[in-house]
Amino acid sequence: MNKYTVQVENGRVGKNGQPSVGPVYRSSLAKDGFPPLEPGMNTSWELFRFSVEKNPENKMIGWREFNQGKAGPYVWATYKEVYEEVIHIGSALRQLDVSPGTRIGIYGANCPQWAMAMEACNGYSLICVPLYDTLGAGAIDYIIDHAEIDVVFVQDKKIKQVLSFECKAARRLKSIISFTTVSKEQIDVAATIGIKAYSWNDFILLGKKSPLEPLPPQPLDICTIMYTSGTSGNPKGVILTHETHATYVKGVERFLDQFEDKMTVNDVYFSFLPLAHILDRMIEEYFFHKGASVGYYQGNIEALRDDLMELKPTFFAGVPRVFERVHEGILKAVAELRPLRRLIFNLLYKHKLHWMRLGYSHKTASPFADFLAFSKVKARLGGRVRLLVSGGAPLSPEIEEFLRVTSCAYMLQGYGLTETCGQTTIGFPDDLSLIGAVGVPTTFTDLRLEEVPEMGYDPLGQPSRGEVCVRGKTLFSGYYKDPELTKEVIKDGWFHTGDIGEITPNGILIIIDRKKNIFKLSQGEYIAVEYLEKVYSATPIIEDVCFLLLQDKCNFFKYIYIVVELIFAIQ
Repeated sequence: MNKYTVQVENGRVGKNGQPSVGPVYRSSLAKDGFPPLEPGMNTSWELFRFSVEKNPENKMIGWREFNQGKAGPYVWATYKEVYEEVIHIGSALRQLDVSPGTRIGIYGANCPQWAMAMEACNGYSLICVPLYDTLGAGAIDYIIDHAEIDVVFVQDKKIKQVLSFECKAARRLKSIISFTTVSKEQIDVAATIGIKAYSWNDFILLGKKSPLEPLPPQPLDICTIMYTSGTSGNPKGVILTHETHATYVKGVERFLDQFEDKMTVNDVYFSFLPLAHILDRMIEEYFFHKGASVGYYQGNIEALRDDLMELKPTFFAGVPRVFERVHEGILKAVAELRPLRRLIFNLLYKHKLHWMRLGYSHKTASPFADFLAFSKVKARLGGRVRLLVSGGAPLSPEIEEFLRVTSCAYMLQGYGLTETCGQTTIGFPDDLSLIGAVGVPTTFTDLRLEEVPEMGYDPLGQPSRGEVCVRGKTLFSGYYKDPELTKEVIKDGWFHTGDIGEITPNGILIIIDRKKNIFKLSQGEYIAVEYLEKVYSATPIIEDVCFLLLQDKCNFFKYIYIVVELIFAIQ
């Protein structure tokens, strides 16, 4: 019996040039229809304000302060303290003569100032526009101009990029607010192009002097315009409303509440994935709604291990490359063990895996194996982790199985896009039959496949395969200033992701391909570059792979040329 999904519509054969579509699946949590939101919980601001009222003294956000170049212990601000600072920020923004609907940019690495600026936008009906920390001045210039941003909160070391000659759109800015300090030279340079530059403390003081009440948004007001890099061309501005954000948070809450191990106010999330990306943004909004804690990394990826050991988080999310590195580190440590200890580790792994395959949870499968061997793996993630989530790309089945067995935590894999406000599908803990899949539809999502005849994918065949299409309450409203592209990807209420999936009769989704990333060879065969990338990347001496089109007269290499970066030193 399928306990995860329900089928709400049958598939149908395509007619009059329309493609065939497969059955529509929905989460069993919404088998009687998508549940309504609770009154007073319809916007991101309402979720945050409710949590402040309920948990004023709980630790909300934490960071590490530096002393003589060395990171110290985590310092925490409570929900009440953060709320007060958010009011100061929002009041100061009002002093800049910005009105509801004004676009406010946030540019920099994850930190408390990023989150507080975001909440100030929510509370005063301003539209938050994240700017990717890893994008160069060219992309920043495009987004500032395209979104018509008036004010930017910016990390101190990024101010130079905003004020650079390449960032011509900066001339339209009214103000920039540094996450920390701003030099006199930067103030002068900004002034020459008509921009008022503030340090963080000066801006807070501006709001303190003239406090103003929040201007709460309506559910259908735009919460954020989140730009995605896409595969080519300029970034696309994804419009997400406050209701969409609130619905997503409600869906996560309903999903996690069904398990025995509940998320509580004592949980701690480790934030290092970019807040400018949807996955980290929505996890943090969920944690803020729960009254739990978020600890930020110190801004240096090389120091993640040190941050983990200091913070000791209970919830850790990452992209597959993060978990691949964790896996590599564990295997390296095991390889360095004495032969007998290495043998014991492998025997304990097989023993615990055997019992997990019989249906036992990771906690009950083998407490002895956890105590003797796998607690050391858990210690590498801080020692308290209860939940691991992988997203952004498919995680290999081997690594997912390994971490489900050895991490002493629940390991889930999910799938989603910015356009779906985060996770569209999610796995279930302790169900090894889901390994290799990206899970089942989330609470407010409908899922189906659509025929892709040019690639031979048929959603009515066996197995059911086709383009992944999504419908539901957490879809984006469209691409900012691009109605044509919006019409191209949203048809009859269904968002066409461009990903190729396989759905089992139980509604479990597996991502197998990408619709556009294919090349047709002269002999008529199609090549999917993701598959080639996976094959080449499995070789230890290859660090990265990229594919370039060449216009020469070679046969195969007319279409694909592979450039690999080799590792000549063991790190």
